[in-house]
Amino acid sequence: MPDAPARIPAPEPTLSLTISGLHRHFGADHRVVVEVARRAEAAGFDQVVLPDHVVMSANVEPYPYGEFPYPPGDPWIEPLTALAAIAGATSTVRLGTGVLITPLRPAALLAKTVATLDNLSGGRVDLGVGLGWQREEYDAVGVPWERRWARHDDTIRACRALWAGRGEPVTFASPTVSFEGVWCEPAPAQERIPIWFGARATPALAARLAEQGDGWLPLGRMRPEDVVAESAVLRDGYAAAGRDPATLGIRVGLPLARAGEGASGPEVVEGFDLAASRDRITALAEAGATSFSATLLPGLDTLDAIGGWLDAVAGAFPR
Repeated sequence: MPDAPARIPAPEPTLSLTISGLHRHFGADHRVVVEVARRAEAAGFDQVVLPDHVVMSANVEPYPYGEFPYPPGDPWIEPLTALAAIAGATSTVRLGTGVLITPLRPAALLAKTVATLDNLSGGRVDLGVGLGWQREEYDAVGVPWERRWARHDDTIRACRALWAGRGEPVTFASPTVSFEGVWCEPAPAQERIPIWFGARATPALAARLAEQGDGWLPLGRMRPEDVVAESAVLRDGYAAAGRDPATLGIRVGLPLARAGEGASGPEVVEGFDLAASRDRITALAEAGATSFSATLLPGLDTLDAIGGWLDAVAGAFPR
C-alpha cells in the first residue's frame, strides 16, 4: 500500500475577503465595494478578491460545481477596474482576482492593465486566473471556445514575457499570441506578479503551475485530508520542475463553524462559533493551506454590520 502524501507545514496563513453580491443590499451604486474593501483592510484582512464574468447568458446548466448560486442577470463588476478604485482607497491590502477569465482578454492588453494596477498600487496584485465555464461568454467576446486552455497558457506566457521587459523590447511567439520588438510599460512594481490557478488538481495543472504559477485555488469545500491528497500532484509538479514544493500557495474557503442553538458570548458572531472555526483553520493550515477566503454573509445588510463582522472574523483568525 503506498504511503500517504506527506503533510507540508504551511507558513503563517493569510486572510482574504471575496466580495460579491453587495447589490442585493445596496442597490446599483457599486462604490460600496470600495468601502467594504477599505473596512476589510482596517479590520486586518490581508487580501480582497473580486470574481469575474464579462457577460452572462441564461444557460447556467454547464456550471460544473452544482447549482449556479446567482441569477444570470446579476451584475458582475469588471474586477481589474474595481481593484484600481480599491487601490486608491487602501494602502496595504492585497488586490486579487478569483478568478479572472484569462482567455477573454487580449494578452498585451491584460499585461498592460495588470502591470499598471500593480505599479499604481505599490505592488499589491495577486492574479487569480481560470477559464470560466460558459461558452456563450466566449461567443459574446469573440474568442473561440475550442483550445481555450492553450489560449490561456499562451496568454500567461506572453504576459510574463512583457512584464519581464522592464525597458527593453520584447518578442514572443506562440500559436495564439505573437508580437515582435514591442515595449509594454510601465513595468509591474513586483518583480514577479503571483499567479494563482483556479482549476482541478491534475497532472496538467501541475505542469502549468510549475511553469507559470505560484498558487492554487481549489474548487469546492476542502477538508484537511483533501488538501493533502489533492495538492500532492501539484507539489510533485513543483519538485519535477526544480521548484520548492513548500512554496506552493493554497487558498481555501474560510471554514466557519455554526454555533449551537441558543449559543451566545464573545466567541459567537452572527451564528458562528469562532473558537471552533479557529480549530478548523488550524487543521487546514497544518495540511498545507496558506490562505483562507471569507465571503460576506447574506444577512449583513448595512456597512456597520459588515464592518463589525469583519472585525470579529479578523480578530478570531489565528496568527
